[in-house]
Amino acid sequence: MIGNKNYIVAIALSILVLLGWQYFVAGPRMEAERQRRAAEVAQQVTPPAAGVPAAAPAASAGAVPAAPTPNAGALGNGVIGSGLTRDQALAQHPRVKISTPTLDGSIDLVGARLDDVSFRKYRETIDPKSPEIVLLAPAGAENAYFADFGFLADAGAPVKVPGPDTRWTQKGDGALTPTHPVVLEWDNGEGVVFERTVAVDDHYMFTVTDKVKNVSAKATTLYPYSALSRFGTPTTSGYYILHEGAIGVFGDDGLQEVKYKDLKDKQKIEPSKVAGGWIGFVDKYWAAALIPDKTVSVQPRFAASPAAAGQPDVYRTFMLADGLPLAAGAEVSSETRFFAGAKEVGVVDGYAKALDIARFDRLIDWGWFYFLTKPLFLLISWLNHLVGNFGIAILIVTVLLKGLFYPLANKSYDSMSKMKKVQPEMKEIQERYKDDRAVQQQHLMDLYRREKINPLAGCLPILLQIPVFFSLYKVIFVTIEMRQAPFYGWIHDLSAPDPTSLFTLFGLIPWEPPHLLMLGIWPLIMGVTMFVQMKLNPPPPDPTQKMMFDWMPVLFTFMLANMPAGLVIYWTWNNLLSIAQQSHIMHRNGVKIELWDNIKGMFGGKPKAAG
Repeated sequence: MIGNKNYIVAIALSILVLLGWQYFVAGPRMEAERQRRAAEVAQQVTPPAAGVPAAAPAASAGAVPAAPTPNAGALGNGVIGSGLTRDQALAQHPRVKISTPTLDGSIDLVGARLDDVSFRKYRETIDPKSPEIVLLAPAGAENAYFADFGFLADAGAPVKVPGPDTRWTQKGDGALTPTHPVVLEWDNGEGVVFERTVAVDDHYMFTVTDKVKNVSAKATTLYPYSALSRFGTPTTSGYYILHEGAIGVFGDDGLQEVKYKDLKDKQKIEPSKVAGGWIGFVDKYWAAALIPDKTVSVQPRFAASPAAAGQPDVYRTFMLADGLPLAAGAEVSSETRFFAGAKEVGVVDGYAKALDIARFDRLIDWGWFYFLTKPLFLLISWLNHLVGNFGIAILIVTVLLKGLFYPLANKSYDSMSKMKKVQPEMKEIQERYKDDRAVQQQHLMDLYRREKINPLAGCLPILLQIPVFFSLYKVIFVTIEMRQAPFYGWIHDLSAPDPTSLFTLFGLIPWEPPHLLMLGIWPLIMGVTMFVQMKLNPPPPDPTQKMMFDWMPVLFTFMLANMPAGLVIYWTWNNLLSIAQQSHIMHRNGVKIELWDNIKGMFGGKPKAAG
């Protein structure tokens, strides 16, 4: 009796934990994300930050030339106070338009800064007329986010270098397009001329090439740098299966992922000096990354400045290269690539291969099950190209996985069917030796051996599904290809939960229920299929275990209600295939299918004993 009470308490606590997680964690996260998207659509960015003029690192007479440390001005810091809208911030300075098949935006001629990029193919909502997704934003606007490129002067022989307030001049005219690079120029008035060429491809990769001509009689050393600055802590999904924050790959240090909170706490993280590598920030679907020339030795750094004096938190990633000696009458150059785009699998993989960028595909968080998650996505993507719908592709993959695991599942269901046939003998042994557990277990094991039954075989199909389920969840959750991918009927986004709810009669009642009550049509169908699958088996002899099995479909229905619709559709279809497979194997082994008897037993009817 005490054991039964413990079971009941465990079930009650499990339900409370589940409901509490939905109410206090999942619900608020989804609401925060909804409000963030609504705010972006409504205001398209608002306050602040006028750029602070750059100050060259102070020179000390007689100092040994050394790589200087980038200061706040050189890295594009800013201050709050202008209260500008995004459009007002963009209108402050003259600009060069960016126009490609995938990108809209502009280059600020003050600072020659890449600070205005949005995506032509991606919108805030499924409405094709909704605003474009904005990635980069100028100083002076809320959530400013931009890339700076330039040089720091040798502390021993300082030279005037361009900074955030430098006004560059465009050589020629026209917008930046894949077929028309933009050339910018600035003369420091001391015999050193800086020329910057910005090129872009058909997707999301910029190439920034800086050339410096020294027509003066004074030699110096310049240190190329590239930096990403992000103002304000971005709203993240907050799920442990997805990294959003700073990221980079650095030689022997490998992949490093740093959350915003951790970076703000540490304020500075300096990986080992490397040749090549890359560094940047990743959001769920978008990323910005700096990729220096892989033949050049660079010092990477993550940095953060906590909010103070009216400023937001500021996060930075940057690369500082070894010095370039610039003799009198000589010329030096530096090249950096800059990815600012959507984390499309084919595009990111293409850059990794074509440009030989180490582990660049890790911009997409494939997770620990990389070896399973990525191939699963590639298979689904290939099928999608064949059938034209990601939802149908998921259903086909489910069938293929069922076929792959059929021999193991077949063996498992065979063993379960044999257990049903010997249930009367098992019950007799349990009754006969109920006061001697050791003898009871020995006789049961003898029975299993004689009938060639594996009592744990029933767990095998579930164990096999766990890594596949998690990998598919990961694929649907993190890949942009699944974002706003429609299915049929009311499912317009496989990556979002089913938008319907039983408690609004699926849209007939004009009421927005709390997240806990968002039980859509597909989660309910999933719950029914799980219920039917469990009722194929005879009820457990223990009443407490029977109650647990009866309630399990209800728990899973609530658990999957706020998960991506694509995952719920997969689980439902998998249940239907399992029902068909198990029914066939039971029929083949001459075992009675207990479905209707078990259902009648729930409503007061007496289920028939298996035999």
